[in-house]
Amino acid sequence: MPRLTFRIGPQPPARLDRALARDVPVEAALSRSRLARLLADGAVLIDGAPAPSPKAPVAEGALVEIEIEAPAEVETAAEAIPLEILHEDDDLIVLDKPAGMVVHPAPGSPGGTLVNALLAHCGDSLAGIGGEKRPGIVHRIDKDTSGLLVVAKTDRAHHALSAQFAAHSVERSYLALCHGAPDPGDPRLNGIKGTSFESGEVLKIQSLLGRHKTDRQRQAVSFSQGRHAVTRVRVMERFGAPTSLALCDCRLETGRTHQIRVHMSHIGHALVGDATYGGRRKAPAKALGAELAAAVDAFPRQALHAASLGFEHPAGGRMSFTAAPPEDFAALLAALRAQV
Repeated sequence: MPRLTFRIGPQPPARLDRALARDVPVEAALSRSRLARLLADGAVLIDGAPAPSPKAPVAEGALVEIEIEAPAEVETAAEAIPLEILHEDDDLIVLDKPAGMVVHPAPGSPGGTLVNALLAHCGDSLAGIGGEKRPGIVHRIDKDTSGLLVVAKTDRAHHALSAQFAAHSVERSYLALCHGAPDPGDPRLNGIKGTSFESGEVLKIQSLLGRHKTDRQRQAVSFSQGRHAVTRVRVMERFGAPTSLALCDCRLETGRTHQIRVHMSHIGHALVGDATYGGRRKAPAKALGAELAAAVDAFPRQALHAASLGFEHPAGGRMSFTAAPPEDFAALLAALRAQV
């Protein structure tokens, strides 16, 4: 069992738990919650004696010894599911998640998830997250959304990446195929609360997002309660005449559940294939042709792909990744481009 040893620095906070959180070596990557569990388990010694209450005072120079157990095995089963890995090192792994894969096990999806696959893929290279031998999920994308994810393999990486997501410094952009096209000349769009246009015809959508009042599986735009959410949208390509569909670059300042899907629906440009937020909107056969319109309407999932991801590696240095849309999305775009 490894032992971590350090001393309390000058002018310590009034409480032991806060002093530990301040002075624990950064390389140990122990979060406040992990330190709290170690205190509760009697794994912390102060000057050779069991640590008192977390609220107790502690003196400058006090010797702290923490017994850190090896990461505990988790109950989640490892499953040998193929993964498309773009980068892997001792701290993290970057992958291109296929549409149809759930990120984390849940009551409705106990297996076949990304976590099951990572447990098998990473094996003993997982250093442990929060005392458990598991991958550190720092962000998620919906089951039927494809694209880039970064996952931590160590506590250090988990803390560093989580801090970047909390500070909104991670760069994330998505390809989204939507009905119609957000246009700065559209008076309807300019009248929607929470929308504004920035330079370069970039549409900024800003609102609060929270649970829908009657459907707990959905999110809803609000301006009185919920979590702050900002999406920026730029039209990349237009299809049909007049514009029937548009391929958009959607950039996240925040990363809330279903954020792009909800925001695009809010402005009247729901994503193709989005059964939850798109209603029963159909592609216009007159503008696209009956066969192509039918192919658009038959697209089996929301047309959304996490195409680029950028962040600071915990060990230093900027990392950036891109991923082309999967076969189903790419085929639909090719058919639309051929029609133009």
